[in-house]
Amino acid sequence: MSHMTIKTVIFPVAGLGTRFLPVTKSIPKELLPVVDVPLIQLAVEEAVEAGCERFIFVTGRGKGAIEDHFDHAVELERSLEAHGKRDELTQLSRLIRTPGSVQYIRQQEPAGLGHAVWCARHVVGDEPVAVILPDDVIKAPQGCLRQMVDRYEGGNMIAVMEVEEEVVSRYGIVTPGAQEGRLVDVRGLVEKPSLAEAPSRLAVIGRYIIEPEVFQVLGHTARGRQGELQLTDSLAQRVGFAPFKGYLFEGERFDCGSKLGHLQANVAFALDRPELGDALRGWLSAVL
Repeated sequence: MSHMTIKTVIFPVAGLGTRFLPVTKSIPKELLPVVDVPLIQLAVEEAVEAGCERFIFVTGRGKGAIEDHFDHAVELERSLEAHGKRDELTQLSRLIRTPGSVQYIRQQEPAGLGHAVWCARHVVGDEPVAVILPDDVIKAPQGCLRQMVDRYEGGNMIAVMEVEEEVVSRYGIVTPGAQEGRLVDVRGLVEKPSLAEAPSRLAVIGRYIIEPEVFQVLGHTARGRQGELQLTDSLAQRVGFAPFKGYLFEGERFDCGSKLGHLQANVAFALDRPELGDALRGWLSAVL
């Protein structure tokens, strides 16, 4: 069984983050930390682990701090060097990608995930690309995208998980076909259906591997609710024309687009940190 490599990854990071106001008035939500690591850094590290080499950020107004985060900070680096803070310098060096491997594209209107992905059409080339939504943090021994790449054999692939009935209407939902291990045939996709209309409780989570033809479909797909172009609507049009798999990933997912999910992620990741875990566990036991 041969598997394809995925060299390019798209990060849609133009959202306004209104659920986290007032902090997101001046700080991009993608820089909100999980303990001390920003959401977008976790996403980039996951992409690197999966073998990606080109990083495309689809940004909007007020997102310049994301560019700064992945660039050199000369004064800070000199100060750390002067004070012998080698560990901190090593942490900063991990942020810097190969020159020319990072691109920033402006999404000029808030027109949905599909539109954000479509904005990258001129720079992705003619190969399958990955899409990572930084809001979806997946804690696992092996990154979710790495798991997907290891099982990808062409066409389209989405990360999926079963969700509770009461939240079905918040997700793109899969019409499932045959299942083999963690791979499920995708027979259809419905964006945010009511529970009565949902074909399953198998929801799309923020990891995708998409074929180049999807960009052509995005360019001809009508906008849906609130004038947004949905990625799931365009992917649904490729069912039957290309292999399409859902991957039931290993790991625990945190919806860091919500305050509760972000808090849960911070606790879960902190409990795994040697310098924090025992003290935090003791405090939680005392207060609970």
